[in-house]
Amino acid sequence: MKNYKVAVIAGDGTGPEVIAEGLKVLGAAAKKFGFEYETTSFPWGGKHYLATGDTLPSDAVDTLKKFDAILLGAIGTPEVKPGILEKGILLKLRFDLDQYINLRPVKLYPGVETPLANKKPEDIDYVVVRENVGDVYCGIGGVSQPGTKQEIATQDMVYSYFQVERCVRFAFEEARRRHSKANPWRGLSAEDKAAGKIAQVTLCGKTNVLTYVFGLWKRVFDEVAANYPDIKPAYCHVDATCMWMVKNPEWFDVLVTSNMFGDIITDLAAMTQGGMGVAAGGNLNPEGVSMFEPIGGSAPKYTGLGVINPLAAIGAVAMMLNNLGETEAAKSIETSIAYVTGNKLKSAAAGKMGYSTSEVGDLVVANL
Repeated sequence: MKNYKVAVIAGDGTGPEVIAEGLKVLGAAAKKFGFEYETTSFPWGGKHYLATGDTLPSDAVDTLKKFDAILLGAIGTPEVKPGILEKGILLKLRFDLDQYINLRPVKLYPGVETPLANKKPEDIDYVVVRENVGDVYCGIGGVSQPGTKQEIATQDMVYSYFQVERCVRFAFEEARRRHSKANPWRGLSAEDKAAGKIAQVTLCGKTNVLTYVFGLWKRVFDEVAANYPDIKPAYCHVDATCMWMVKNPEWFDVLVTSNMFGDIITDLAAMTQGGMGVAAGGNLNPEGVSMFEPIGGSAPKYTGLGVINPLAAIGAVAMMLNNLGETEAAKSIETSIAYVTGNKLKSAAAGKMGYSTSEVGDLVVANL
Protein backbone atom coordinates (compact mmCIF):
# COMPACT_ATOMS: atom_id res chain seq x y z
CA MET A 1 0.00 0.00 0.00
CA LYS A 2 1.37 3.38 -0.99
CA ASN A 3 2.02 5.92 1.75
CA TYR A 4 2.33 9.59 0.80
CA LYS A 5 3.92 12.38 2.84
CA VAL A 6 1.92 15.61 2.48
CA ALA A 7 3.05 19.00 3.78
CA VAL A 8 0.13 21.22 4.80
CA ILE A 9 0.36 25.02 4.88
CA ALA A 10 -3.14 26.05 5.91
CA GLY A 11 -2.25 29.75 5.86
CA ASP A 12 -4.41 32.70 6.90
CA GLY A 13 -8.04 33.74 7.11
CA THR A 14 -10.34 31.04 5.81
CA GLY A 15 -7.39 28.96 4.60
CA PRO A 16 -7.48 26.58 7.59
CA GLU A 17 -11.25 26.12 7.21
CA VAL A 18 -11.15 25.01 3.58
CA ILE A 19 -8.00 22.93 4.04
CA ALA A 20 -9.74 21.05 6.87
CA GLU A 21 -12.45 20.00 4.41
CA GLY A 22 -9.88 19.05 1.80
CA LEU A 23 -8.15 16.82 4.34
CA LYS A 24 -11.52 15.34 5.32
CA VAL A 25 -12.10 14.29 1.73
CA LEU A 26 -8.51 13.07 1.41
CA GLY A 27 -9.04 10.79 4.42
CA ALA A 28 -12.23 9.34 2.96
CA ALA A 29 -10.58 8.78 -0.43
CA ALA A 30 -7.64 7.02 1.20
CA LYS A 31 -9.96 4.53 2.92
CA LYS A 32 -12.00 3.95 -0.22
CA PHE A 33 -9.11 3.57 -2.67
CA GLY A 34 -6.54 1.85 -0.50
CA PHE A 35 -3.65 4.23 0.02
CA GLU A 36 -2.16 5.80 3.13
CA TYR A 37 -0.80 9.25 3.84
CA GLU A 38 0.66 11.29 6.65
CA THR A 39 0.49 15.06 6.99
CA THR A 40 2.85 17.56 8.56
CA SER A 41 1.53 21.06 9.20
CA PHE A 42 3.57 24.25 8.93
CA PRO A 43 2.39 27.59 10.41
CA TRP A 44 3.76 29.87 7.68
CA GLY A 45 1.67 32.84 6.68
CA GLY A 46 0.66 36.28 7.88
CA LYS A 47 0.26 35.41 11.57
CA HIS A 48 3.63 33.65 11.60
CA TYR A 49 5.30 36.66 9.98
CA LEU A 50 3.73 39.10 12.46
CA ALA A 51 4.82 36.92 15.37
CA THR A 52 8.38 36.15 14.22
CA GLY A 53 9.35 38.68 11.57
CA ASP A 54 10.21 35.81 9.22
CA THR A 55 8.28 34.85 6.11
CA LEU A 56 9.90 31.40 6.00
CA PRO A 57 12.59 29.70 8.06
CA SER A 58 15.95 29.27 6.33
CA ASP A 59 15.46 25.51 5.94
CA ALA A 60 11.88 25.65 4.61
CA VAL A 61 12.69 24.70 1.03
CA ASP A 62 14.97 21.81 2.01
CA THR A 63 12.29 20.59 4.40
CA LEU A 64 9.55 20.65 1.77
CA LYS A 65 11.69 18.77 -0.75
CA LYS A 66 11.32 15.69 1.47
CA PHE A 67 7.54 15.54 0.88
CA ASP A 68 5.54 13.99 -1.95
CA ALA A 69 3.21 16.99 -2.25
CA ILE A 70 2.24 20.27 -0.61
CA LEU A 71 -1.33 21.36 0.15
CA LEU A 72 -1.63 25.14 0.54
CA GLY A 73 -4.61 27.08 1.92
CA ALA A 74 -4.25 30.82 1.34
CA ILE A 75 -1.61 33.34 2.32
CA GLY A 76 -2.45 36.92 3.23
CA THR A 77 -3.72 39.17 6.00
CA PRO A 78 -4.60 42.90 5.98
CA GLU A 79 -2.04 43.58 8.73
CA VAL A 80 0.87 42.77 6.40
CA LYS A 81 1.84 45.11 3.58
CA PRO A 82 1.16 43.66 0.07
CA GLY A 83 4.19 42.03 -1.53
CA ILE A 84 5.92 40.78 1.61
CA LEU A 85 4.13 37.44 1.92
CA GLU A 86 3.65 37.02 -1.82
CA LYS A 87 7.37 37.37 -2.53
CA GLY A 88 8.64 35.86 0.70
CA ILE A 89 6.47 32.74 0.67
CA LEU A 90 4.55 32.08 -2.53
CA LEU A 91 7.11 33.19 -5.10
CA LYS A 92 10.05 31.87 -3.08
CA LEU A 93 8.52 28.40 -2.89
CA ARG A 94 7.60 28.36 -6.58
CA PHE A 95 11.06 29.52 -7.63
CA ASP A 96 13.22 27.56 -5.16
CA LEU A 97 11.22 24.35 -5.69
CA ASP A 98 11.30 25.04 -9.45
CA GLN A 99 7.54 24.64 -9.76
CA TYR A 100 7.72 25.85 -13.32
CA ILE A 101 4.16 24.96 -14.33
CA ASN A 102 0.99 26.49 -12.95
CA LEU A 103 -1.85 24.22 -14.05
CA ARG A 104 -5.38 25.61 -13.91
CA PRO A 105 -8.36 23.47 -14.93
CA VAL A 106 -11.20 25.78 -15.98
CA LYS A 107 -14.35 23.75 -15.52
CA LEU A 108 -17.96 24.84 -15.08
CA TYR A 109 -19.59 22.33 -12.74
CA PRO A 110 -23.28 21.42 -13.12
CA GLY A 111 -25.54 23.76 -11.19
CA VAL A 112 -22.91 26.49 -10.83
CA GLU A 113 -23.97 29.85 -12.24
CA THR A 114 -21.72 31.47 -14.83
CA PRO A 115 -21.99 35.14 -15.87
CA LEU A 116 -21.67 34.02 -19.50
CA ALA A 117 -25.10 33.90 -21.12
CA ASN A 118 -26.25 30.53 -22.45
CA LYS A 119 -22.99 28.74 -21.63
CA LYS A 120 -23.20 25.23 -20.21
CA PRO A 121 -20.70 22.91 -18.50
CA GLU A 122 -19.68 21.38 -21.82
CA ASP A 123 -18.79 24.89 -23.09
CA ILE A 124 -16.41 25.83 -20.27
CA ASP A 125 -13.96 22.95 -19.91
CA TYR A 126 -10.30 23.66 -20.69
CA VAL A 127 -6.97 24.03 -18.92
CA VAL A 128 -4.44 26.86 -18.73
CA VAL A 129 -0.75 25.98 -18.57
CA ARG A 130 1.03 29.03 -17.15
CA GLU A 131 4.82 29.28 -17.06
CA ASN A 132 5.45 29.84 -13.37
CA VAL A 133 9.04 30.95 -12.67
CA GLY A 134 9.97 33.48 -15.37
CA ASP A 135 8.69 36.81 -16.72
CA VAL A 136 8.50 40.04 -14.70
CA TYR A 137 8.26 37.95 -11.54
CA CYS A 138 12.03 37.38 -11.67
CA GLY A 139 12.53 40.76 -10.01
CA ILE A 140 14.99 42.10 -12.58
CA GLY A 141 14.66 45.87 -12.73
CA GLY A 142 14.89 48.82 -10.40
CA VAL A 143 14.03 52.40 -9.55
CA SER A 144 15.96 55.57 -10.23
CA GLN A 145 15.37 58.83 -8.32
CA PRO A 146 12.57 57.42 -6.16
CA GLY A 147 10.14 59.89 -4.63
CA THR A 148 10.77 62.59 -7.21
CA LYS A 149 8.87 63.61 -10.32
CA GLN A 150 11.76 62.20 -12.35
CA GLU A 151 11.33 58.73 -10.85
CA ILE A 152 11.86 55.89 -13.32
CA ALA A 153 10.81 52.30 -12.63
CA THR A 154 11.62 49.22 -14.70
CA GLN A 155 10.71 45.56 -14.36
CA ASP A 156 11.97 43.26 -17.08
CA MET A 157 10.11 40.43 -18.79
CA VAL A 158 12.80 37.75 -18.92
CA TYR A 159 12.66 34.31 -20.55
CA SER A 160 15.17 31.72 -21.69
CA TYR A 161 14.72 29.15 -24.42
CA PHE A 162 14.99 26.46 -21.76
CA GLN A 163 12.13 27.89 -19.69
CA VAL A 164 9.84 28.32 -22.67
CA GLU A 165 10.58 24.94 -24.21
CA ARG A 166 9.86 22.89 -21.10
CA CYS A 167 6.61 24.77 -20.50
CA VAL A 168 5.37 24.41 -24.06
CA ARG A 169 6.31 20.73 -24.14
CA PHE A 170 4.38 20.19 -20.91
CA ALA A 171 1.32 21.81 -22.53
CA PHE A 172 1.42 19.40 -25.47
CA GLU A 173 1.88 16.44 -23.14
CA GLU A 174 -1.00 17.75 -21.03
CA ALA A 175 -3.19 17.79 -24.15
CA ARG A 176 -2.44 14.09 -24.63
CA ARG A 177 -3.06 13.32 -20.95
CA ARG A 178 -6.24 15.35 -20.95
CA HIS A 179 -7.77 13.19 -23.62
CA SER A 180 -6.71 9.86 -22.14
CA LYS A 181 -9.31 7.66 -20.48
CA ALA A 182 -7.34 7.71 -17.21
CA ASN A 183 -7.65 11.46 -16.74
CA PRO A 184 -10.46 12.59 -14.41
CA TRP A 185 -10.88 15.83 -16.36
CA ARG A 186 -12.98 15.50 -19.49
CA GLY A 187 -11.08 16.05 -22.71
CA LEU A 188 -12.80 15.34 -26.03
CA SER A 189 -16.28 13.87 -25.86
CA ALA A 190 -17.40 10.98 -28.05
CA GLU A 191 -19.33 13.50 -30.15
CA ASP A 192 -16.21 15.61 -30.66
CA LYS A 193 -14.20 12.59 -31.77
CA ALA A 194 -16.98 11.47 -34.10
CA ALA A 195 -16.93 14.94 -35.66
CA GLY A 196 -13.20 14.57 -36.36
CA LYS A 197 -12.00 17.04 -33.73
CA ILE A 198 -8.55 16.57 -32.24
CA ALA A 199 -6.76 17.91 -29.18
CA GLN A 200 -5.59 21.52 -29.47
CA VAL A 201 -2.92 23.63 -27.78
CA THR A 202 -3.27 27.40 -28.13
CA LEU A 203 -0.37 29.75 -27.43
CA CYS A 204 -1.57 32.97 -25.77
CA GLY A 205 0.94 35.75 -26.39
CA LYS A 206 1.56 39.21 -27.86
CA THR A 207 3.81 38.68 -30.86
CA ASN A 208 2.79 41.97 -32.51
CA VAL A 209 4.17 44.19 -29.72
CA LEU A 210 6.34 42.13 -27.36
CA THR A 211 8.32 40.95 -30.35
CA TYR A 212 11.46 39.78 -28.56
CA VAL A 213 9.91 37.69 -25.79
CA PHE A 214 6.96 36.34 -27.74
CA GLY A 215 9.03 35.97 -30.86
CA LEU A 216 10.96 33.43 -28.78
CA TRP A 217 7.76 31.84 -27.45
CA LYS A 218 6.27 31.48 -30.94
CA ARG A 219 9.43 29.96 -32.45
CA VAL A 220 9.70 27.44 -29.64
CA PHE A 221 5.98 26.69 -29.84
CA ASP A 222 6.22 25.92 -33.56
CA GLU A 223 9.29 23.71 -33.01
CA VAL A 224 7.59 21.68 -30.29
CA ALA A 225 4.28 21.46 -32.17
CA ALA A 226 6.06 19.75 -35.08
CA ASN A 227 6.68 16.77 -32.78
CA TYR A 228 2.97 16.37 -31.97
CA PRO A 229 1.13 15.73 -35.25
CA ASP A 230 -1.89 14.42 -33.31
CA ILE A 231 -2.44 17.83 -31.69
CA LYS A 232 -3.63 20.97 -33.45
CA PRO A 233 -1.48 24.07 -32.71
CA ALA A 234 -3.11 27.50 -32.56
CA TYR A 235 -2.15 31.06 -31.61
CA CYS A 236 -4.09 33.92 -30.04
CA HIS A 237 -3.02 37.37 -28.82
CA VAL A 238 -3.71 37.80 -25.11
CA ASP A 239 -6.33 40.50 -25.66
CA ALA A 240 -8.17 38.30 -28.15
CA THR A 241 -7.82 35.37 -25.73
CA CYS A 242 -9.72 37.38 -23.12
CA MET A 243 -12.48 38.11 -25.64
CA TRP A 244 -12.86 34.49 -26.70
CA MET A 245 -12.79 33.25 -23.09
CA VAL A 246 -15.97 35.27 -22.64
CA LYS A 247 -17.61 34.86 -26.04
CA ASN A 248 -16.56 31.35 -27.11
CA PRO A 249 -14.80 29.50 -24.27
CA GLU A 250 -15.67 26.22 -25.99
CA TRP A 251 -12.95 26.99 -28.55
CA PHE A 252 -10.21 26.30 -26.01
CA ASP A 253 -8.73 22.96 -24.98
CA VAL A 254 -5.23 23.64 -23.58
CA LEU A 255 -3.95 27.22 -23.35
CA VAL A 256 -0.23 27.84 -22.75
CA THR A 257 1.09 31.24 -21.81
CA SER A 258 3.60 33.32 -19.88
CA ASN A 259 3.62 33.99 -16.15
CA MET A 260 2.08 37.47 -16.22
CA PHE A 261 -0.54 36.74 -18.87
CA GLY A 262 -1.41 33.49 -17.14
CA ASP A 263 -1.83 35.27 -13.82
CA ILE A 264 -4.38 37.60 -15.40
CA ILE A 265 -6.39 35.28 -17.63
CA THR A 266 -6.82 32.57 -14.98
CA ASP A 267 -8.68 35.02 -12.72
CA LEU A 268 -10.95 35.85 -15.64
CA ALA A 269 -11.37 32.13 -16.21
CA ALA A 270 -12.29 31.60 -12.56
CA MET A 271 -15.14 34.09 -12.86
CA THR A 272 -16.49 32.34 -15.95
CA GLN A 273 -16.52 29.01 -14.10
CA GLY A 274 -18.47 30.41 -11.19
CA GLY A 275 -15.96 32.15 -8.94
CA MET A 276 -12.95 31.55 -6.73
CA GLY A 277 -14.85 29.12 -4.53
CA VAL A 278 -14.65 26.37 -7.15
CA ALA A 279 -11.30 27.15 -8.82
CA ALA A 280 -8.30 24.97 -7.93
CA GLY A 281 -4.74 25.03 -9.23
CA GLY A 282 -1.41 23.30 -9.02
CA ASN A 283 2.16 24.63 -8.99
CA LEU A 284 4.00 21.73 -10.56
CA ASN A 285 7.55 20.49 -10.70
CA PRO A 286 7.13 17.29 -12.72
CA GLU A 287 10.55 16.12 -11.51
CA GLY A 288 10.16 17.28 -7.89
CA VAL A 289 7.58 18.31 -5.30
CA SER A 290 4.41 20.11 -6.39
CA MET A 291 2.01 22.37 -4.49
CA PHE A 292 -1.78 22.44 -4.81
CA GLU A 293 -4.16 25.16 -3.70
CA PRO A 294 -7.53 26.86 -4.07
CA ILE A 295 -6.74 29.91 -6.16
CA GLY A 296 -8.81 32.37 -4.13
CA GLY A 297 -7.41 34.51 -1.35
CA SER A 298 -7.70 34.17 2.42
CA ALA A 299 -11.07 36.02 2.50
CA PRO A 300 -10.52 37.41 6.03
CA LYS A 301 -14.03 38.86 6.32
CA TYR A 302 -15.47 35.32 6.27
CA THR A 303 -13.01 33.87 8.79
CA GLY A 304 -14.68 31.65 11.39
CA LEU A 305 -18.19 32.06 9.99
CA GLY A 306 -18.36 28.63 8.37
CA VAL A 307 -19.79 30.04 5.14
CA ILE A 308 -16.82 29.84 2.74
CA ASN A 309 -17.01 27.37 -0.14
CA PRO A 310 -14.42 24.58 0.31
CA LEU A 311 -14.85 23.00 -3.13
CA ALA A 312 -11.77 24.71 -4.56
CA ALA A 313 -9.63 23.22 -1.78
CA ILE A 314 -11.27 19.84 -2.29
CA GLY A 315 -10.60 20.15 -6.02
CA ALA A 316 -6.96 20.91 -5.18
CA VAL A 317 -6.84 17.60 -3.29
CA ALA A 318 -8.19 15.85 -6.39
CA MET A 319 -5.45 17.47 -8.48
CA MET A 320 -2.84 16.42 -5.94
CA LEU A 321 -4.00 12.82 -6.02
CA ASN A 322 -4.07 12.79 -9.80
CA ASN A 323 -0.49 14.10 -9.82
CA LEU A 324 0.54 11.37 -7.36
CA GLY A 325 -0.94 8.68 -9.64
CA GLU A 326 -4.12 8.04 -7.64
CA THR A 327 -6.27 8.68 -10.69
CA GLU A 328 -9.33 6.71 -9.58
CA ALA A 329 -9.47 8.59 -6.28
CA ALA A 330 -9.09 11.90 -8.15
CA LYS A 331 -11.85 10.95 -10.57
CA SER A 332 -14.15 9.99 -7.70
CA ILE A 333 -13.64 13.34 -5.97
CA GLU A 334 -14.25 15.23 -9.21
CA THR A 335 -17.44 13.26 -9.82
CA SER A 336 -18.63 13.91 -6.28
CA ILE A 337 -17.96 17.65 -6.57
CA ALA A 338 -20.03 17.75 -9.76
CA TYR A 339 -22.85 15.81 -8.05
CA VAL A 340 -22.85 18.16 -5.06
CA THR A 341 -22.93 21.33 -7.19
CA GLY A 342 -25.58 19.89 -9.48
CA ASN A 343 -27.88 18.44 -6.85
CA LYS A 344 -27.21 19.99 -3.44
CA LEU A 345 -25.86 23.54 -3.38
CA LYS A 346 -28.11 26.53 -3.92
CA SER A 347 -25.10 28.60 -5.04
CA ALA A 348 -21.32 28.38 -5.15
CA ALA A 349 -20.98 31.79 -3.49
CA ALA A 350 -19.90 32.16 0.12
CA GLY A 351 -22.88 32.37 2.46
CA LYS A 352 -25.35 31.35 -0.21
CA MET A 353 -24.62 27.63 -0.56
CA GLY A 354 -27.46 26.45 1.69
CA TYR A 355 -24.87 24.49 3.68
CA SER A 356 -21.98 25.34 5.98
CA THR A 357 -18.35 24.89 4.98
CA SER A 358 -18.07 21.61 6.89
CA GLU A 359 -21.42 20.35 5.59
CA VAL A 360 -20.22 20.80 2.00
CA GLY A 361 -17.17 18.68 2.86
CA ASP A 362 -19.51 16.05 4.34
CA LEU A 363 -21.56 16.02 1.14
CA VAL A 364 -18.50 15.36 -1.00
CA VAL A 365 -17.45 12.52 1.30
CA ALA A 366 -20.93 11.01 1.29
CA ASN A 367 -21.05 10.94 -2.49
CA LEU A 368 -17.56 9.65 -3.29
